[in-house]
Amino acid sequence: MTYATDRLHAEIAYVAYHFHWSLEDILDLEHPDRREYTHQIAALITRASEG
Repeated sequence: MTYATDRLHAEIAYVAYHFHWSLEDILDLEHPDRREYTHQIAALITRASEG
């Protein structure tokens, strides 16, 4: 199974924007790890916006 290129690019941009990691560092992550980081970032944003 392949992962949609647009979804991969969105995950990379999301992690890079919030954590300021390099493309190489993000691409070195296993897919489940990268997805977990996107979930954790979203949780941080939600908590921050709730006060």
